[in-house]
Amino acid sequence: MHMKKISGKLNRREFVKAGSMTALGLVLGGCAKNPVTGQSQFMLINEADEIKLDKQASPQQLSNDYGPTQDTELNKYVSGVGHSLAATTHRPNMPYSFRVVNANYINAYAFPGGTIACTRGIMLEVDNEAELAALLGHELGHVNARHTASRMSSQAVIGTLAGVGGAVIGSKYGSGWGALAGGVAGFGVGALLASYSRDDERQADSLGMQYMTSAQYNPDGMIGLMDMLNEQHTKEPSALEVMFATHPMSSERLATARKTANTKYLGAKEYSIYRERYMDNTASLRKIAPAVKELQTAEKLMAKKKYGEAEEHIQTALKTAPEDYAGLMLMSKCQIAQNKLDKGQTYAGRAREAYPSEAQAMQLNGLLLVKNERYAAAFDNFSDYDQALPGNPYTAFFRGYSLEGMGRTRDAAQLYIQFLRQVNQGEQAQYAYNRLVEWGYIRGEAGPATDPFAGLA
Repeated sequence: MHMKKISGKLNRREFVKAGSMTALGLVLGGCAKNPVTGQSQFMLINEADEIKLDKQASPQQLSNDYGPTQDTELNKYVSGVGHSLAATTHRPNMPYSFRVVNANYINAYAFPGGTIACTRGIMLEVDNEAELAALLGHELGHVNARHTASRMSSQAVIGTLAGVGGAVIGSKYGSGWGALAGGVAGFGVGALLASYSRDDERQADSLGMQYMTSAQYNPDGMIGLMDMLNEQHTKEPSALEVMFATHPMSSERLATARKTANTKYLGAKEYSIYRERYMDNTASLRKIAPAVKELQTAEKLMAKKKYGEAEEHIQTALKTAPEDYAGLMLMSKCQIAQNKLDKGQTYAGRAREAYPSEAQAMQLNGLLLVKNERYAAAFDNFSDYDQALPGNPYTAFFRGYSLEGMGRTRDAAQLYIQFLRQVNQGEQAQYAYNRLVEWGYIRGEAGPATDPFAGLA
């Protein structure tokens, strides 16, 4: 696609020159003391950068995982455990936050600025509070050892978030428009949640056990967590596909945990595992465990494009938990994948009613309303989405497309220009460019006609 340069962008020569100057400056000032080891290491990202990257990317991933659970007491409980551990870490003053997200797959993850999330899928597999402390302690280990910052520095990918990527964990089903509807919210997240090395995992395990025992948790919690993950992986490898992709697991790590707990931290064996307390605080989640299991099965079937079978499992889940936001959203996406757009709209609308403040339902509703030519309602949904989850460049395109449908071409043109300043490839970019040429905002020749919703029959 050949586009005329939009004001405010660098041409190729200017970009290369600027990039070279930036790289030189970073190399000259690229050493820092690791807060865990105390040793100097190559680092292009400082603490302020880590926090900034976290604030930019973590809301996108949390929304992609269907948002924090609406069970405020459960989030309060997990946050309390997390902060008790954070106080014992090497970086106690980081702006840590801990929450459970509505995703069904089994995983936990940390962003470099201290945002840590556990999926409800893994919360149902954890057996006691000491295991939860081990899980959160491990993620705190990644933050404190600055594993993400180190990886990004060594790979020279500081500018990754300026682009648009599709690497969003836990979103593997669907293609074409269905994938767009399910994954646009996750742009730029992939670089921050890429797989850790085995050495990083070993260090995070070690730090996790240090932090949990310092907070007076029995180190057997780490053994129990490792044992559960290895057993799950042996029995059903696909259940931990995402977990093992981002956190390489091995029997060697389990053996190390056993040895360390029974030697270095033997004295901490007097601490409790707090099983009853964990069961009490997760009781409401465990009531819908059958629904979560059904949704896990449905997601696997959708990844194989077996949408009819997936729909049956989602229906079963919704009988147990009829107002479950993740279940309603998954059903909407399943209907879209089968080109049942009216039913998709119904479930997306129900999802928004079930969780009015969560952004993904706003986006999905907007896309379906556009296809039904209900442009004013679509514009409202996209505007709400932009307020709830700012920073997604595609929102400008969808708002512009809605305004164009309403006949407001001048306002649409401004949003298309805004979009093209950030994205200049793909069907949406080609469509926006063609419109700007047609309306006289850009001198040039329009490219081939495109349908930005071609994947939505």
